[in-house]
Amino acid sequence: MNRFAIVTGGVSGIGLAVVERLIDDGWSIAVVDADRPGLAEVEERFSGEDVLFLEADVTDEDEIAEAFDRAVDTYGPIFALVNCAGIRRERHFEETSAELFRQILDINLVGSFIAAEAALERMGEGLSIINLASVTGLRASSGCTAYGASKAGVKMMTEVMALELAARGVRVNCVAPGLLEASAATFDENPSRRRTWLLNTPQRRAVEPQEVAAAVAYLLSKEAEAITGHTLVLDGGFSITGVPRND
Repeated sequence: MNRFAIVTGGVSGIGLAVVERLIDDGWSIAVVDADRPGLAEVEERFSGEDVLFLEADVTDEDEIAEAFDRAVDTYGPIFALVNCAGIRRERHFEETSAELFRQILDINLVGSFIAAEAALERMGEGLSIINLASVTGLRASSGCTAYGASKAGVKMMTEVMALELAARGVRVNCVAPGLLEASAATFDENPSRRRTWLLNTPQRRAVEPQEVAAAVAYLLSKEAEAITGHTLVLDGGFSITGVPRND
């Protein structure tokens, strides 16, 4: 049986690390991303591998439906979906516009919902969905009004999906990273901000994208077949501390 997974947001960061890990584990992959230049670059990088590259915006139901149909035509029913597409913007509450709030919710939360619905309609005998959450969705962190709310929503959506879909042979879980090494997050450009995160991380280190990918691979494996509705946190202990106010 062909193990086939779709990875959204798979051209960079955690998504790219997940693609690399699943290829190594013998999966056929469809990478779905809105970044056309990024897709072209990654397609060249994985030339010769069993990977399909599809351009689509996770917030657009029609584009996702078309991309998932093309993927299923190539590989057959979907056995796994990893929702990595997302954006992070740091703004204090009073500096967060309604437009920015909606944008972050639309991509991080609604986009995961749209992709999950599309995968459910095209699943095989079973389906495993991994949603990308964040420690900022588990505990309040300064500057994460919109981002934290979107990731808290992803966590709760995951739990409700797991509850409702278990009878259909569907497992739904989250991975929730902390501060990432080589992250594109805005605050990483601020050394003082990064130090604050690390000082509030008991292990005093950032998380490697490959470590998150390993967690995804485990949750997709047979060894994790009894796990659903769970949020696996990879943060060096950050979620037991959090980022305090700086005044």
